[in-house]
Amino acid sequence: MIDLADSHCHLDLPQFDADREAVIGRSAESGVTRVINPGVDLPSSRAAVALARQHECIYAAVGAHPHDAKTLDAAGLEELKMLARLPKVVAIGEIGLDYYRDLSPRDVQQRAFQAQLELAAELGLPVIVHDRDAHTDVLAMLNDWRSRLDGKTGVLHSFSGDVTLSEQAVALGFYIGISGPVTYKNAHQMREVARAVPIRQLLIETDAPYLTPQPYRGKRNEPANVLFVAQAVAAARGLTLEEVAAQTSANAAALFGLTG
Repeated sequence: MIDLADSHCHLDLPQFDADREAVIGRSAESGVTRVINPGVDLPSSRAAVALARQHECIYAAVGAHPHDAKTLDAAGLEELKMLARLPKVVAIGEIGLDYYRDLSPRDVQQRAFQAQLELAAELGLPVIVHDRDAHTDVLAMLNDWRSRLDGKTGVLHSFSGDVTLSEQAVALGFYIGISGPVTYKNAHQMREVARAVPIRQLLIETDAPYLTPQPYRGKRNEPANVLFVAQAVAAARGLTLEEVAAQTSANAAALFGLTG
């Protein structure tokens, strides 16, 4: 059986409340041996840690999403620090900037992002970065942060930029996360990115329950569907499914320090 890693999904969300255990079982049957579940705020970060405790295949990340940046205060940062030190917490995330929805003011997003980058540096953890319509500011902040690090970097998850942006991120030592849209008929730019990124800096993910790949687009996404992302990446690169699965799983293990 192939060995797949879903480097980003949200199994703690209510969309999975009715059948979470069945979803996790299907992922295992599809060859998904490791799953990263990032938080987006304090409650979801706590839930991610709890899921990681309950399931050998699941690892947690903790953080405040840019949408929730306005809720992150000093006490919240302290709790994130406490959570980040627990077993099976492998990253700070999902953090970053979102200038598309602007659900938190941009200056507030930037302060929350910076504070969580500093937390990751203090704890020696990689970061899981959300970037939507904020490429210039995200890269500038990551460049400043990376220049002061001696260790882990992170991933631009569910990457939505072009090849040039991916090259800039890769030059900073970051991984590029490819998700369901790579399977869409008109996603030519995304397949160009999947082809151009060095294979050792490529991750695959579902972002479940969102961004469902073909052939299930329009339905709830789940970790088992990372198989379709891997197939699309393999086709774009002229590699076998087994080669893409093995390398992206090794990449996830290297970035996040996964065991097993």
